[in-house]
Amino acid sequence: MSSRRSRKVLILRDFFYLCTLRQVSITLAKLSLTLAKESIVLTSLHSFFSHRAIGLCISLCLLVPMSFSTQAAENDKPGKPANSAKSTGNAKPAGNGKTAGSSKSAANTKPAGQAKAAGNAKNSAKATNNTRKVVNAKAQSTRVSHGHLAGLQQGNDDLDLRSSVALVIDQDTHEVLIRKNDNAVLPIASLTKLMTALVISDANLSHNDMITITQEDVDTEKGSTSRLAVGSVLSRGDLMHLALMSSENRAAHALGRTYPGGLSSFVKAMNERAKGLGMLSSHFVEPTGLSSRNQSNANDLAVLVSATYNVPLLRELSTSHGREVAVGRRTLQYNTTNRLVKSPNWDIGLQKTGYISEAGQCLVMQTKVAGRQLIMVFLDSAGKLSRIADAERVRRWVENQNARTEVAMVKNAG
Repeated sequence: MSSRRSRKVLILRDFFYLCTLRQVSITLAKLSLTLAKESIVLTSLHSFFSHRAIGLCISLCLLVPMSFSTQAAENDKPGKPANSAKSTGNAKPAGNGKTAGSSKSAANTKPAGQAKAAGNAKNSAKATNNTRKVVNAKAQSTRVSHGHLAGLQQGNDDLDLRSSVALVIDQDTHEVLIRKNDNAVLPIASLTKLMTALVISDANLSHNDMITITQEDVDTEKGSTSRLAVGSVLSRGDLMHLALMSSENRAAHALGRTYPGGLSSFVKAMNERAKGLGMLSSHFVEPTGLSSRNQSNANDLAVLVSATYNVPLLRELSTSHGREVAVGRRTLQYNTTNRLVKSPNWDIGLQKTGYISEAGQCLVMQTKVAGRQLIMVFLDSAGKLSRIADAERVRRWVENQNARTEVAMVKNAG
């Protein structure tokens, strides 16, 4: 309000000033005509006051429309509630640079155009950020696993497992302890590497052969990164170790690429091995698991875990805690992707983890629980920790079941 009043006062002041200057200019013009037309002094004074008057006319013409446009804009703005406005009695002293309502003084106040521009810029920035959030949310929501799309996580089970698919069987008796959507065929991500290692093991290739990582081993499917730079040279044994323990994709691809006959022969050998094991619902297209076309179901994967477990070297490599690998002048430290192998509560004979967005979080293990050799399969878990939590739930359940069985046996014997 005070801003509008100040602007009106300025306009009125300039108007009266203009009238005064114009009158002086007219008087000087008459004098110059009366006294001497060639008078330099009078002519100069007349020119000065005339130019000054014209300048003020221009300023006045600009100020008046701005005043009216500002007034109209302020009238269009919704008024603040009465209780939100500060009274003049609560206004801070002018010496603090603020007026009533805690607004800045006219000397520090931005013109209305700049204030509007700043407000529009802030609103535009907020709108842009909100748009980005919506886009990111949509992008995340579209990265849904095949199991979620099929509604498999909606299935109920007694243990309230977070995995869409689960299967727990006794390795010795083949008794099924837990099953949930075990026939569903889904992408299996890096669980693929168990078949990769099994085929390499079947070929009896030297583990001491040195293999160079090439551009062909770089992931073009998902764009994943790797610490094994192009040009790195490692032994086949080290590549096998990193593929099983740390799920190193370039290592797995290099194993398949250097297979006799090349990558196509290796993929063919993978599918023939699966068929020979009776894995009729499984199919492989590459050795890493980055492709969602590598698919299987829980029953087939239990067969694969059992077959891989029969190879002592693969058991050792998959359950290794860590490995230092010399690559050129560097030494790289690799660790297991499954923290359960380090837990004193677990006795794991073989394991493999996996993840791509289409497959969700996956885990397979051969483990001993309550004296029983078990094979556990968890596919499409909701989160990285959920697959571990599911394994823990199953272990506790098996231990409780075993304890109840022993108590029942004692009662019957008594």
